Amino acid sequence: MSQQTNPNMKTAPVHRVVITGMGAISPAGTGVDTFWDAVLHGRSCIRPLTPEEQERFGITASARVPDYDPIEAGFTKKESRRLSKFSQYAIIASDEAMAQAGIDMEKEDADRFACIFGSGIGGMEIFERESVVLNTKGAKRVNPLFIPIMIPNMAAGNLSIRYGLKGDCFTIVTACSTGAHCIGEAYRLIKHGYADAALAGGTEEGVNPVSLSGFGNLGAVTKETDVTKASRPFDKNRAGFVIGEGAGALVLESLEHAKARGANIIAEITGFGSTGDAYHMTAPDPDGAGAIRAMEQALAEGGFTSDDLGHLNAHGTSTAANDKTEAKALQGLAGDRAADIPVTSVKGAMGHTLGAAGALEAIATTLSVVNSLVPPTVGFSEPDPEAPVRVLTEVLTDYPQKVALSNSLGFGGHNASLAISPYTE
Repeated sequence: MSQQTNPNMKTAPVHRVVITGMGAISPAGTGVDTFWDAVLHGRSCIRPLTPEEQERFGITASARVPDYDPIEAGFTKKESRRLSKFSQYAIIASDEAMAQAGIDMEKEDADRFACIFGSGIGGMEIFERESVVLNTKGAKRVNPLFIPIMIPNMAAGNLSIRYGLKGDCFTIVTACSTGAHCIGEAYRLIKHGYADAALAGGTEEGVNPVSLSGFGNLGAVTKETDVTKASRPFDKNRAGFVIGEGAGALVLESLEHAKARGANIIAEITGFGSTGDAYHMTAPDPDGAGAIRAMEQALAEGGFTSDDLGHLNAHGTSTAANDKTEAKALQGLAGDRAADIPVTSVKGAMGHTLGAAGALEAIATTLSVVNSLVPPTVGFSEPDPEAPVRVLTEVLTDYPQKVALSNSLGFGGHNASLAISPYTE
């Protein structure tokens, strides 16, 4: 039987993949500049829950998108009813990314423009609300659009409809590594010729009663009363993570495609690693073997070794298990040099934005390598001998880098590592 050729695949086997647009909505507010300003200047965007919420949920803080109103954000009343907040966040971030990239879909081959966008949990607010309706008013009163509003793939679906993206369109759900996996898969689609461009990222509406209850009862969320110390990745006295929300979006293109349309190239994705721990539902493998392999894969794909690593944007959740594991993984990757590699975690400033975290952190990593710096980690003050990594308390400037890694480690043992480099000819 003759071998079938994919009609959508280019003849060239490998393409460089560049970033041409970025967008964000985060606990700092709307826009990449707002997000980056908070990260760069070490400003915490974590806020205390109300006294009533603290008593109800037994936790103290969250990292909400501040003062969010869908109408003020530009959505119509109809759209605000038909789009879950996680889809709204995805649209806000993606509008910014597509605008920065200067994408004109009338000039694009829509069949070769992918949309890979995920959410770790999906529409939890409508899920919670309609569950109450079911149990108080009956089955016939449940919103007929409940399912398509709630399901996690609807961020990607709504984005593809909004911009007319007709290439691969799907959602990867890997809990806290969702955003990174979506970006990594988009990178692979472009690198191997299945797409010319892609909109990729992650989004989450994580701060709602059922999520606060579930995560709080899991025992991984901080109960620190001083919110300035609520999230302190790698600190000896860390006591758990802070639930956050938001979205990050990136426009990726093959280098040829970006050059042909005269795009401004921000940076380059030079590698992607993806592994599984096969260990535990919520705890990472304490040996860090899966994370090590993911980082090794990402570096090797770009032709780098650990000696080239400029810094690590760590998953850094501020939990005892994660931070120890990630520190051990960095040691396993880099050996004696691990103690000299700068490590940062934006979760000190932003909390844990769950499915959006990998995308927002990829943006932070991109801006770090482009600007030859490494941001500080908010909340860190006392090193932990059991997590001995070089965590910065002040921004490190004048620090050119060949490559940096952005790590995401999700419940279920999902590990993703993105290698991001300054773009050079």
